Amino acid sequence: MTQDVSKLSLKEKIGQLFVFGFQGYEPAPEILDLIERYGVGGVIYFTRNIADAKQVHQLSQSLNEASRKAGRVPMFIAIDQEGGMVARLVKGITLTPGNMALGATGDAEAAGDTARISGEQLRAVGVNLNFAPVVDVNNNPDNPVINVRSYGDNAELVSEFGLAAVRGYQSAGVSATVKHFPGHGDTNVDSHHALALLAHDRARLEEIELVPFRRTAGDADFVMTAHVGLPALDPSGVPSTLSRPILSGLLREDIGYQGIIITDCLEMDAIDKNYGPGRGSVMALQAGADMVLVSHTPAKHREALAAVEAAVASGELSEERIDASVKRILAAKAKRGLYEPLKPWAEIEASLDTLEQRRSVEKWSEASVTLVKNEGGLIPLRNEAKTLVLWPEIVAVSVADEMLSEDGTLGARLAHRLADVTERKVTDPDALEGLEQFEQIVFVSYDAAKFPAERVMAAKLAELAPDRTVAVSVRNPLDLLLFPDVKAFLAVYECRPLALEAAAKALTGELAPVGRLPLRISEQYPLGWRWQ
Repeated sequence: MTQDVSKLSLKEKIGQLFVFGFQGYEPAPEILDLIERYGVGGVIYFTRNIADAKQVHQLSQSLNEASRKAGRVPMFIAIDQEGGMVARLVKGITLTPGNMALGATGDAEAAGDTARISGEQLRAVGVNLNFAPVVDVNNNPDNPVINVRSYGDNAELVSEFGLAAVRGYQSAGVSATVKHFPGHGDTNVDSHHALALLAHDRARLEEIELVPFRRTAGDADFVMTAHVGLPALDPSGVPSTLSRPILSGLLREDIGYQGIIITDCLEMDAIDKNYGPGRGSVMALQAGADMVLVSHTPAKHREALAAVEAAVASGELSEERIDASVKRILAAKAKRGLYEPLKPWAEIEASLDTLEQRRSVEKWSEASVTLVKNEGGLIPLRNEAKTLVLWPEIVAVSVADEMLSEDGTLGARLAHRLADVTERKVTDPDALEGLEQFEQIVFVSYDAAKFPAERVMAAKLAELAPDRTVAVSVRNPLDLLLFPDVKAFLAVYECRPLALEAAAKALTGELAPVGRLPLRISEQYPLGWRWQ
């Protein structure tokens, strides 16, 4: 049942407003201290906290036990498990495709089904809040932070898939979060490092950015704010996270959102460098946020808590304002069953990474593979032809969180299928040595706009082997713009084992690619395009 707000002390109510991160595979002393003293509203797991599913289950048990012993309200245990390239937990569970891959299937059931599978596994190991799905419309090719985390560049597509995902997560007992309000898709600045601006007028925002939030807000337990400035709605210049016209005016009053508004992390530079987590926390709550995320530093956790306590003591924040947020938080915790104990590992282990789960995500991953171009019929590859595979520079690979398992690269997968495969990195000094001996070349790009070695290699192949080269994008399909004259182009939308396996199948003719572009690459390759 919902705990009565009146039975909580002011310190406990302030604690409920915060979600904090910590270091290590076990509860850090600093987070245990805050649970004891404040009864914090939640914690967040990052890869620094995660080894595998069993360890996460034990960590969740330990945190729940600490909260119970302290007599505190059960905590939200949160994670960024978006699928695809943004997944913190990857071992011991069935990893699902990311948003752009799902968008390429053209079927919103893919988003709902994979969200349900992910949600069931998260809940089994004690995670009850997912900071997903991303419902930003990725309509800026220069966006450094959203990209394939979006379902695509069409507001209606994003809305349909986002709503399906929200319902999938929450059907499994995991609170879903639509992010990043009011839209981070048409920016060219990463708010981890600076304040991004969305300089559109209200009419344009209603046409694109706000559409998915209006469609999903009635269902989602949480909405996460973006640290972006919207001068058309708030000319003061403060980020949306700290803006009363945007959070209370637009989201709460105009859109009518009744759930929990949570900030993106206040340690991101857009907030931290300009306001600090203390002042930022007070301003976010004044603006209408219910929960504040401070992901990393114990000193900044304490600073944020102290600042809110001081703001209440001075009258800058009223206790009634805090009570309104705490009521929402407690109601959501009761609705999602947080007062129920976590089942033992022996009872849940068999429900993780099942054959049924693996088959389902494999089906959706294969349905996303998109053949954009195939002039001259270079795909499928010829089995007996001598084949060179050029793999992305290692810095690109390291960008992803535990991106590859022991299953290996695309070249390793092709070597199981083709008679004669040589694989080299694009950064190898001898990457093109003996090029004339190779009858077919598979050039794999990760994000060519960001990594110069990929662009250099694309130019060399265009000059030296234009009629023998097949390009495969394993993240950003907009790579085609950097080598438009390539004869064949296959897109998968992440560099995870499942997607690489699907790409290998498509390249060798085991799989007929049926995915469609979930975004416009150019006039020649519009939204919904696939090679016929």
